[in-house]
Amino acid sequence: MTPGILKMWISFAGIAAMFLSLLMIYLSRFKLKGVLKNIFAVFAYLFMIISGLIIFYVVFSGPVPE
Repeated sequence: MTPGILKMWISFAGIAAMFLSLLMIYLSRFKLKGVLKNIFAVFAYLFMIISGLIIFYVVFSGPVPE
């Protein structure tokens, strides 16, 4: 697997984590109550931080030399 393709899959993982965090934040704010609401919120914000770090890495690591 070339470095460029690997970087593409890493960025897809970041996008998926961001989408998952979006769904979890929606659920925790509008659909859930009690302890489950807090658990979903914590995991959602953790996914948001992780996805932000992944996207930051992909964007600022520069182009892949061939």
